[in-house]
Amino acid sequence: MLSAATPGTGITAEAPAPKPRYSFRKLTWSDEFNYTGRPDSTKWRYEVGGDGWGNKEQQYYTNHRPENARVEGGYLLVEARREALMPGNAYTSARLVSRGPGGSQTYGRFEVRARLPAGRGTWPAIWMLPDENTYGNKSWPDNGEIDIMEHVGYDANVVHATTHCKTYFFRLNNQKTGTTLLPDATTAFHTYAVEWTPETITAEVDGQLYFATRNEGTGWEAWPWNKPFHLLLNVAVGGEWGGLKGIDEAAFPQRLEVDYVRFYALKKE
Repeated sequence: MLSAATPGTGITAEAPAPKPRYSFRKLTWSDEFNYTGRPDSTKWRYEVGGDGWGNKEQQYYTNHRPENARVEGGYLLVEARREALMPGNAYTSARLVSRGPGGSQTYGRFEVRARLPAGRGTWPAIWMLPDENTYGNKSWPDNGEIDIMEHVGYDANVVHATTHCKTYFFRLNNQKTGTTLLPDATTAFHTYAVEWTPETITAEVDGQLYFATRNEGTGWEAWPWNKPFHLLLNVAVGGEWGGLKGIDEAAFPQRLEVDYVRFYALKKE
């Protein structure tokens, strides 16, 4: 470690260590959706149910149902539909979770090219949760969440990137978040990405940075992002945020269309 004399004191102090530099060039996991039919079962699993998912959402997430999740024309389609398939739920949709070797990772770049659904009441998300809950009460939000992209249909073309943890989360109204306007978010494809290092989490759209949060060094309560996380893709309907201004029933069906998903490893330069 280099040292330097503090001016006017004669005291020698350690110079601050240089900030680490990282690259994200090595592809570790991906799905290019260059096939037809159900999502690849070696890469994706379904989370199923219709109990509101903690947000008073109105959809039922189905299991291996092509009407709600399928690959065609080179795209993954996650489709929310107005249909009372299950009692108590007026809509169906799908919630896909990355799985298998490489489907979760600690640190790196996580990139998804997608076109978002439109319509009041839609709430698509591209986001990440931990593989295991080890901190605090072993549940959300203590173990962290990384939202690469969220969009609510009543606020069209405004996308959000957010992190939640014990110290900072939405029920305390102090979550770390950033927003950006994409005038064609629901009509064109954009690349949504997060770069996650031991020191920072940043988010961008089409290479343009619009969100950053830094590790404060105060412990897991403010920074639980030091263990493997996996990716989730879903379209919720209604809910405390998505349904804040009601649901346009005539807008359905609506799709989240995904061109590709790619994970890259972090490398210290």
